[in-house]
Amino acid sequence: MAENLLNFDAEQLTAWFAQQGEKPFRARQVLRWIYKNGESDFDAMSDLAQSLRSKLKETACIVAPKVMREELSEDGTRKWLLDVGTGNAVETVFIPETDRGTLCVSTQAGCALDCAFCSTGKQGFSRNLSTAEIIGQLWWANREIGRASDGNWPITNVVLMGMGEPLANFDNTVSALRLMLDDNAYGLSRRRVTVSTSGIVPAMDRLRDECPVALAVSLHAPNDALRDVLVPINRKYPLRELMAACLRYLERAPRDFVTFEYVMLEGVNDSLQHARELIALVRDVPCKFNLIPYNPIPQAPYRRSSAEAVRRFRDVLMEAGIVTTIRKTRGDDIAAACGQLAGQVQDKTKRTQRLMEVRT
Repeated sequence: MAENLLNFDAEQLTAWFAQQGEKPFRARQVLRWIYKNGESDFDAMSDLAQSLRSKLKETACIVAPKVMREELSEDGTRKWLLDVGTGNAVETVFIPETDRGTLCVSTQAGCALDCAFCSTGKQGFSRNLSTAEIIGQLWWANREIGRASDGNWPITNVVLMGMGEPLANFDNTVSALRLMLDDNAYGLSRRRVTVSTSGIVPAMDRLRDECPVALAVSLHAPNDALRDVLVPINRKYPLRELMAACLRYLERAPRDFVTFEYVMLEGVNDSLQHARELIALVRDVPCKFNLIPYNPIPQAPYRRSSAEAVRRFRDVLMEAGIVTTIRKTRGDDIAAACGQLAGQVQDKTKRTQRLMEVRT
């Protein structure tokens, strides 16, 4: 069976080439063809010997997930639904801005953490994505969008904030991160790659040691009682442990702050008292807050906080000296809640399976 080279970071690809009896520099050449040139045809890799190109055609392939559906928002946001097999699909979103292009990447089909307000969590967990399925989202999106007028790829920033918990798929996520950072691949700055986690503390420590990039933490509550309900992983790693892990992470992080993500739920976590509790909670952690207007989903009873409530909440944090932004809603006209398109595919697959069971 042909080996998908998108599954290998630089070190792994070098080892694979050694197994084929090839020199280490061949791995660097192929990395540059795949990622800097977006090439998938071995015949086009003109600085490789013809004999090596022939061998690669027999033993290897370059395959990213296939696109099932694309949606384009009026604001330029593009959302792709990608087929990862066995009735599973994941979502990738490109958000263009004047000074950057950000790709939001998924790391799992479904999610086991079951955050109370999250569409992806309501689908349950199917499986981890392979390294090829993670980095393939970036590889495919760059090729699809095309190079900018200056000849550079359009994606300048990557956020692992799509479907799934990145740190629950640690090894494959880190291999993909290394490709994003590698100068022979995408060469992105560590400051331009962000991993978002719900707070798996041991994995946060591993990421700090093995591949520190910018860190975002899905906080969503100022105390353990509420966070236990909204983010159930908190029952295993409560807020005191999470804050300590954030401080440890900052010892090696490329940025000198953690971004705390906080989805605003009307009457649940959006009072001024909640804001004051947050100030006390994070007083020792250099941080910024990103307040997120909620995208309601049918499977959860929550509503979006009013714009005025969000502004008041922000002002309390800002008055305490905490830099706080309100996330701009993008792509509202293309079913913006993360996981909704993939959930439709999964629901259809399950209905088909049930129908087949009835017929047999």
